[in-house]
Amino acid sequence: MKVVVTGGCGFLGTNACLYFKDKGDDVVAYDNLSKHEFSRNPYMKPEAREYNKTVLERKGVKVAVEDIRDRKTLMQYCKGADYIIHTAAQPAMTIAIEDPLLDFTTNTEGTFNVLEAARKNDSCIVTCSSIHTYGPEKINSSLVEEDTRYSREPVTIDEDEDLLCGVITPLHASKRCGEIYTQSYVDSYGLKAGCFRLTGIYGPYQFGGEDHGWVANFSIRNIIGLPITIFGNGKQLRDILFSSDVCSAFDAFYNSHTQGIFTIGGGEECMISLLECIDHIFKITSRKTDVIYTEERFGDLRYFASDYRKFNRETGWKPKVTPPEGISKLINWIKENESLFIKTV
Repeated sequence: MKVVVTGGCGFLGTNACLYFKDKGDDVVAYDNLSKHEFSRNPYMKPEAREYNKTVLERKGVKVAVEDIRDRKTLMQYCKGADYIIHTAAQPAMTIAIEDPLLDFTTNTEGTFNVLEAARKNDSCIVTCSSIHTYGPEKINSSLVEEDTRYSREPVTIDEDEDLLCGVITPLHASKRCGEIYTQSYVDSYGLKAGCFRLTGIYGPYQFGGEDHGWVANFSIRNIIGLPITIFGNGKQLRDILFSSDVCSAFDAFYNSHTQGIFTIGGGEECMISLLECIDHIFKITSRKTDVIYTEERFGDLRYFASDYRKFNRETGWKPKVTPPEGISKLINWIKENESLFIKTV
């Protein structure tokens, strides 16, 4: 089948492209190669931004260097698509606050454009949202502080949790808009569309920074000898989800008869705090780096663990990769590609 992956040269998009290419599908990676996040990472060499694109081209994936905000061009590349996987996004809360127009046009207008492309081609589509649509206030106020992590009861959070609680940033707003538009295309047009609220995704091909992609950011910094910065006390917790598990969720959705919004994460078995993650990294690499603590960031969610049972009931999907296994795989990929980073040790 023909699969179009928006944001196809990004971390998750690259993994999705390779996953479906390996299945024998005709894959198009649609990506504008934005440098908004890359330019904020002091350890990135310029050639790193082109790395995923080169990997995909060598695998036979067609790469279209275009923008999802260009609806006419997007329509051309989506013509005849069986499946559209929409991973293109402005994902960082910091950038959203600094440049709300970029956030709106990318996340809201861009998602609308992709949904229109799916409607006109009768394509199956999955869009990627975020746990930030829940908002921080209700969840943050329910937490108990333990030695290395926050905890709460109930442990996991499902699709029925209240949304947009407390402080709202442009990122919260744009991500929720994308969800609403996705649901509207299900209800109004019968589109086979799903929206994934994703949490803590990580894996190879991820050039994580302090704004987004913290597992990769911590790992890269440890390997190249830079200090790790923690915003807050480090007890913030996520149920991190390895990239191959996200790709299998994309596959499970396409092969199902379901529609709607789903909370997708590693669940209770994949919960890890920032402090615990750093400890794992230090043990795997046998190297410690300095950890710097600074103020908690505006609008941050201190805890999230997904209740993915709705998606499991409807597709049979469940995550397979545990944090120790996934972090080891990520670190191995970073070590294999150390030439892409500016080393200090």
